[in-house]
Amino acid sequence: MAARAHQTVRAAGLVAAAVLTVSAALALTAPSSGASVTPAALLSSPATPSAPASGPAGVGAKEAAVENASTGALLWSRELNTERPMGSITKVMTALVVIRAGDLDRKITIPYAAVAYAREHGASSADLRAGDTLTARQLLEGLMLPSGCDAAYVLAQAYGPGLSAFITKMNATAKLMGLTRTHFANFDGLPWPTEYATYSTAANLLTLGRTAMKSAVFRGLVDQRTYQIAAESGHHAYRWQNTDPLLGTYRGATGIKTGYTLAAGHCLLFEATRDGHSLIGVTLDSPGPGTTVNGADATRILNWAFGLPAT
Repeated sequence: MAARAHQTVRAAGLVAAAVLTVSAALALTAPSSGASVTPAALLSSPATPSAPASGPAGVGAKEAAVENASTGALLWSRELNTERPMGSITKVMTALVVIRAGDLDRKITIPYAAVAYAREHGASSADLRAGDTLTARQLLEGLMLPSGCDAAYVLAQAYGPGLSAFITKMNATAKLMGLTRTHFANFDGLPWPTEYATYSTAANLLTLGRTAMKSAVFRGLVDQRTYQIAAESGHHAYRWQNTDPLLGTYRGATGIKTGYTLAAGHCLLFEATRDGHSLIGVTLDSPGPGTTVNGADATRILNWAFGLPAT
């Protein structure tokens, strides 16, 4: 009986100690008036859903980001500074270098080498005809809408002058723009000399796109669904369709550029404006079959970002 009484007293003491311990813990973790919630309280309370914190759902791109196109304020990102190939988004810089050089009404004769280059690489092309003479402005249309690697070749050759000199200008422009994680090994984003020789990041591409879209000439190029040139004595007729999957299908879409290689996957630099509010975004290596870039990830990102409370 004495042993049992001793056990009873000891158990009561343990319970009392436990109560004191819990009470002390509650006293330490209980927020006072105006105090911030402690980690212990966060663990014991259900989280309040927050759209801005969660980000867009269902985005499959390995790297992606979206920001306010006017202010550059970042709204959401994934692997923002990871260097990756971006395919023909490269041509945004190609166009920007040409536009800044000016003299867009200069006439340029298409060399056979440009046609052969596109065929050799199995590249997207504007189906240029050797011997035709077009203006630089028209070649920019062939560069940006059908993503013509033949047009990129012609412009680089003319504005370098020479391909190597033009690529040097592209990298010099990137440096001036602060694109520290971007390198151009060519003028069109094709996977040569290696699949990863030309690369950038989501952060750098947003800066590039935002800068390019400040140019009225560039904006006029990328927001067109089609462009047509009638046949004349100096050239054949051409009709080019924009490869951007959002134009004409997503309300407010205004461009910018698609990209694809096996290493890069489906890539899209895009901008859209609704009710005076402009967003610019990028997706790199989005999932999808074939070589035709789809806009599924971009659509999810834009829908989410346009749904954020106005700031």
